[in-house]
Amino acid sequence: MKKKLILSIEGMNCASCAAIIENALKKEGGIKSVNVNFATEKAYLEFDPNEISIAGVQKIIEKLGYKASEKGSEKEMEDHHKEEKIQEVKDLKIRFIIALIFGIPLLYVSMGMMVGLYIPEIIEMNQHLIQFLLTTPVIIVAFKLYISGLKAILRRAPNMDSLIFIGTSAAYIYSVAISLSTWLNIKTYGMKELYYEIAAFILIFILLGKYLEAITKGKTSEAIKKLIGLQPKEATVIKDGQEMKIPISEVKVGDIILVKPGEKIPVDGIVIDGYSGVDEKAITGESIPVEKKKGDEVIGATINKTGVLRFKTTKVGKDTMLAQIIKIVEEAMGSKAPVQLLADKVSLYFVPTVVVIAVVSFAVWILAGHPFSFALTAFIAVLIIACPCALGLATPTAVMIGTGLAAKNGILIKSGKALEIAHDLNMVIFDKTGTLTKGEPVVTDVVEITNTRFNILQIAASIEKNSEHPLAQAIVNKAKEKNLALSEVEGFQAIPGHGVTADLSTKGGIKKILFGTRKLMTDNRINPSLIEEKMIVLEDQGKTAMILAQTPLRNEISNGASKEIIGIIAVADTLKDYSKEAVKMLHKMGKKVAIITGDNKRVGQAIAQQVGIDRVLAEVLPQEKSAEIKKLQSEGNIVAMVGDGINDAPALAQADLGIALGSGTDVAIETGEIVLIKDDLRDVITAIDLSRYTLNKIKQNLFWAFFYNIVGIPVAAGVLYPFTGWLLNPAIAALAMAFSSVSVLLNSLSMNFYNTDSFS
Repeated sequence: MKKKLILSIEGMNCASCAAIIENALKKEGGIKSVNVNFATEKAYLEFDPNEISIAGVQKIIEKLGYKASEKGSEKEMEDHHKEEKIQEVKDLKIRFIIALIFGIPLLYVSMGMMVGLYIPEIIEMNQHLIQFLLTTPVIIVAFKLYISGLKAILRRAPNMDSLIFIGTSAAYIYSVAISLSTWLNIKTYGMKELYYEIAAFILIFILLGKYLEAITKGKTSEAIKKLIGLQPKEATVIKDGQEMKIPISEVKVGDIILVKPGEKIPVDGIVIDGYSGVDEKAITGESIPVEKKKGDEVIGATINKTGVLRFKTTKVGKDTMLAQIIKIVEEAMGSKAPVQLLADKVSLYFVPTVVVIAVVSFAVWILAGHPFSFALTAFIAVLIIACPCALGLATPTAVMIGTGLAAKNGILIKSGKALEIAHDLNMVIFDKTGTLTKGEPVVTDVVEITNTRFNILQIAASIEKNSEHPLAQAIVNKAKEKNLALSEVEGFQAIPGHGVTADLSTKGGIKKILFGTRKLMTDNRINPSLIEEKMIVLEDQGKTAMILAQTPLRNEISNGASKEIIGIIAVADTLKDYSKEAVKMLHKMGKKVAIITGDNKRVGQAIAQQVGIDRVLAEVLPQEKSAEIKKLQSEGNIVAMVGDGINDAPALAQADLGIALGSGTDVAIETGEIVLIKDDLRDVITAIDLSRYTLNKIKQNLFWAFFYNIVGIPVAAGVLYPFTGWLLNPAIAALAMAFSSVSVLLNSLSMNFYNTDSFS
């Protein structure tokens, strides 16, 4: 038995923290899968409650020095998270300003003379003391970093704060030692050997970087914040003929809700009275208001535009469409794309490796005969320039923005893995009925083959009234339209993919009626070849032709009664809007397109020809669809299956990428890796293109994060010194480190300029 759990984690300072927590949890029995996301500050787990409890998971995290709390309601979580983040940004801003107030005069005192500024004699004579007094407050305002870094070292799980702690402590303590020796007249040192300004400005730049990072990190989760903020706080409920406003949390299934023009629809339900246009853009991305009348479904958090609606509540709380979307988007934002695996491995060993490189560079310069101060500069620069945060933020921030953009446009991308697969796929398969077509077929032809006293349509409708298949409904609707009285049948049996059979009482006795495909006829020893020409003509027009036959019951066979085909009924389904356009756009993107259908090849080819599809997989029973996809995969294709998410579930699961079409509030959440809320096939193209765009951003982020560290660390260690005579100043290293994370975040935020309108 597996349960899902989301924990908010406090105290993570860099990607190494996330990697340490994740690695520790993976080693625990009972935890089936775990993903700790530095960008969202959450842990996403699947665990067996029989083996480990939630409290047990929290204890493991807390032993590592972090605080883990279980996620409350969406609203509570959002309010708490928002307050926390506002406070964090405010705190970092104050700390940075205080540090800068002391840092500017320190810069003047320590560097002024070098750039030709006038330094009063009293300051020059007391530089050690003044620099000490100006640097110490900077150390104090940044002391949180020291506590975090030291604790991580003591737990033998060093993080980025540990690098800052070691580097700035070394610079500060060394400078204090120089000052003490000067004050005590133990030895005279040149002023250039003081490192106060380096320690101070490293911390100033780190605080600036953390401040900017906190601001930009907050912006990456705007999509989920907006979704959570969509739900109204109150609903107008009608009880005993009276209108009363109650909190949304008190609304129950079955309540009658009144929504006036301009108000938000609070929960999901079915209209029982009224007529209005409803703006569903926030949920589906559809800009044109949708007409709602009695019997139509309404979605919570959409806006009633014109008329008054009364509706009966069908879903509340976590069952509403909005709650399901929030759950999917949040889980997607916390997921990892496979491309991140390398960055995760690097993050786990990053800090210890950097410490080793720093120590080695220090030792090499000492052994090479350089002064202690020179080797110390290289040591500090290596520690400070290293940045695991950039690696940790590269993928999740891009995934957060990408999935948020998709949700805004009615596309639910359920994982980072789905983004990567969508980018790589080369073939898209569409189910026919309900996907390429509207799934609302109508009867087009009724062909009588033999003279019968019964109306062909009446017989077919009498049997099909027991079936829920869309084709059956079309036949029943046509009979009702013609005011035909339907007869009672016995022994009804549906044969998936073939048709139906039933016993029907007639004046000539009880007949067994068969209605369906050629295969149904041949299985019952009825020869369909006599009507083949008529069938072909209908099927070449893209119509589904079904054969109606009668066969005597056993007691009638001895009386000479025979099996015979008595008619054909043809049904046609209309293509969905933009089906042809979607296929054309997929071809433009270089994708192969196929159609899969239970209809025979002629019908499939007729539909394929109308929309421009390359390949037809026909006469495929529902249970055989997944096997057909497996065949295509064995040919080397990376396959996306687009279906209605209900009867196509096995095929969606077998495909490399399952894309489920939603309709209204009936979204097949558990089926596809991507769910399209509105039935617009152009969203398939938008989803694929948005995946490509997001993955490109992830690759850009990872490239710059790796490039920065691969180039920055050796430069800080002094590899350029033998050729250029230049050694990197640790304060400049701190500035570079601070902006490496911010640059990755800004690159991800630039995704908000992506224009989905060009694909819809």
